[in-house]
Amino acid sequence: MCGAQRLHAKSISPTEYEVKAAFIYNFIKFIEWPDNYYPDGDMPICVLGGCPFGKSLENISGKIIKNKIVASKNIKSPQEAKGCYIVFISGSERGHLAEILETFAGSNILTISDTKGFAEQGVVINLFIENNKVRFEVNIDAAGRAGLEISSKLLSLARVVHDQSKE
Repeated sequence: MCGAQRLHAKSISPTEYEVKAAFIYNFIKFIEWPDNYYPDGDMPICVLGGCPFGKSLENISGKIIKNKIVASKNIKSPQEAKGCYIVFISGSERGHLAEILETFAGSNILTISDTKGFAEQGVVINLFIENNKVRFEVNIDAAGRAGLEISSKLLSLARVVHDQSKE
């Protein structure tokens, strides 16, 4: 009974995590993984820890990008990230971030979060809200360690940050 339902403006506007899922999908277009990093099969976007997206990642699952089918899955540990192109690290993992990033060292995984301070600690892209809009910052040191090449077009839209240890 779709016609009988009342629609509210709020339900028409995308949620914060629908917008963040769209950002993640679009990041893929502007990032190059090393030639040797193309595992067979889909292009998994993995979520480590509590999943704030709800069903928002389903909106991009099944889409084709770089000749791969985007898929999403939840993982419970960094060891389950084998084959993931992207790992979204939830804020619930704050106490384990250093261990997680150490596990991913040299793995060519694009790490993304939306937790304050995660970029300076070594996550490649961190999403944040500023003036009621989703923005992002890129840790170019972390991107280099992961062997990822980030387009200058994407960097021009980002706040560029470095590891905390660098001044």
